[in-house]
Amino acid sequence: MLLLGLLLIAGTGCKKSSNPNTGNDTGNGTGKDVPSSANDGATFINSGKSVIFNLYAPEKTSVSVIGDFNNWQPTAMTKSTDGKRWWVQVDNIDPAKEYAYQYLVDGALKVADPYCEKVLDPDNDKYIPTETYPNLMAYPTGKTTGIVSVMQGTQPAYSWKNTSFTRPDKNKLVIYELHLRDFIAAHNYQTLKDTLSYLKNLGVNAVELMPINEFEGNSSWGYNPNFYFAPDKYYGTKNALKAFIDECHSNGMAVIQDMVLNHSFGSSPMVQLYWNAATSKPAANNPWFNVDATHPYSVGFDFNHESAATKYFAKNVMKFWMQEYKIDGFRFDLSKGFTQKVSNDDASFAAYDASRVAIWTDYNNFIKSVDPNNFYVILEHFAVDQEEQALASQGMIMWNNLNYNANEATMGWIGTSNFSRLFYDQHGFTQPDNLVSYFESHDEERLQFKNENYGNTATGYNVKDIATGLKREEMAAAFLLASPGPKMIWQFGELGYDISINVPGRTDPKPIHWEFMNDANRHHLYTIYSRLIRMRTKNEVFNTKTFSYGTSGAIKYVQLTGTSNKVEVVGNFDVVSQSSSISFPSTGSWYDNITGTTINVPSIPYTITLAPGEYHVYSSSALTL
Repeated sequence: MLLLGLLLIAGTGCKKSSNPNTGNDTGNGTGKDVPSSANDGATFINSGKSVIFNLYAPEKTSVSVIGDFNNWQPTAMTKSTDGKRWWVQVDNIDPAKEYAYQYLVDGALKVADPYCEKVLDPDNDKYIPTETYPNLMAYPTGKTTGIVSVMQGTQPAYSWKNTSFTRPDKNKLVIYELHLRDFIAAHNYQTLKDTLSYLKNLGVNAVELMPINEFEGNSSWGYNPNFYFAPDKYYGTKNALKAFIDECHSNGMAVIQDMVLNHSFGSSPMVQLYWNAATSKPAANNPWFNVDATHPYSVGFDFNHESAATKYFAKNVMKFWMQEYKIDGFRFDLSKGFTQKVSNDDASFAAYDASRVAIWTDYNNFIKSVDPNNFYVILEHFAVDQEEQALASQGMIMWNNLNYNANEATMGWIGTSNFSRLFYDQHGFTQPDNLVSYFESHDEERLQFKNENYGNTATGYNVKDIATGLKREEMAAAFLLASPGPKMIWQFGELGYDISINVPGRTDPKPIHWEFMNDANRHHLYTIYSRLIRMRTKNEVFNTKTFSYGTSGAIKYVQLTGTSNKVEVVGNFDVVSQSSSISFPSTGSWYDNITGTTINVPSIPYTITLAPGEYHVYSSSALTL
């Protein structure tokens, strides 16, 4: 039946389900089975001249479809045999034309299609520039209200030019996290594609986009999603997004999507379909959402990931982006929230949760079944080590936040500067690729901002001085990028971005300072970042499992022993000169990959004296760049 369905499909305004027959089982209802060719949402058949609408809406009394094709007059839909779905076939559709439509539920509620690939928003679309989204269809003013779906039988095709992209090995990942709105003023994929040379020269091999599916409003971090299959128009068209991903692949960069499936917001049709107006919460019979969140960090409305309906929906979302857009990985926001175990504080929320492990095991296995080729599953988890070990052992990658301790180090506050959790063995992990470590992310205060405002001082040395703080950023980057395992940097960290995350407000637009590249000190930091990134991606020694480190004192070090080279990174994070006896992998001549000079290590341990902020990346032979 699946083959028959695929043969009949000429195009779709919505998604192909993991199982297009879900909801068609014979039940106790008096309806008629959904045709086997119908996926969730709108499925085009007969060369795009007919469309089958298919909505999952159990317990509803009546459902109709309204839209441009019937002059917004209700066309009744048929209840499926099991009473869970509603469907109807509409003929005489022009495959080349876009149609706006909604579902009319129980004669009163109008909602857009949860599975549509495009929506029209009467409140926000007017603020989207035509350069970003040319020829945007007009909202059907006067014919309906609220957000509407858009479908088209024959959508403008995109021809992928890169069909053989090989994803970087997990151990060599250097991810660049960016927020499109705050990275380029035009906030569109076309301009971002044209900016890829900046990232290629930096040397990163993966780009992580903050949420790009439709969210409420236009200017947002994107963690307030409402439509999961529709790219947000504020950033551009569907094909512009594909062209950006294609260009990333052509430049050797994977694309990782920030996926928000912990919660949704009030304009989501799935929230609206089952809503308790008296309590302003999801109704108790909502197939997807909890009435109340099960944990203390939820925003919006909390998905129940033990619900079969939620699992089905979430898997369809994942599969769609993997197949339609050739996404290379997901970073799952608030993955620790995928639980029905109720917690009221951080400790109980982070405690080992076998049910949560089971949920993620199921999702991870599903992702592998869709794409077994090194697809990245990254979890913003922050649970106890035992739980993260259980997930990491299955190939999932844990987010590893070192912001606080690393920033204490860059500011020169030694007592609280131990960032030993940078190393995977500190988590009880067995593989370097079990965690992706970072000193900055979208969620953390910027290192250089704190350097300039809270840095330590000593006679003749002041971390608050911009040039001094930037030099210390170099040193921190050397340690971050030298440690084994995947790494992530936040946009403009390589230029020492020093605007607080809270200016003007945490999630508000931030000033974009591309002119920082014209500042000698900031450009030098970019150059060093580029050098360090190329060192780690082009030299096998940075993937070694033979290493040691000392990160508790003023002079910190990382020692790596590979098959063909050895590395010693050492730096003084104090604000005064310090001496220390440290180990090297061997005696002899060591090359400084930053300055191009050499030192001789006659015996081990080796006593080294470093000025404040001084660091070195030594190797037994020059590293490949």
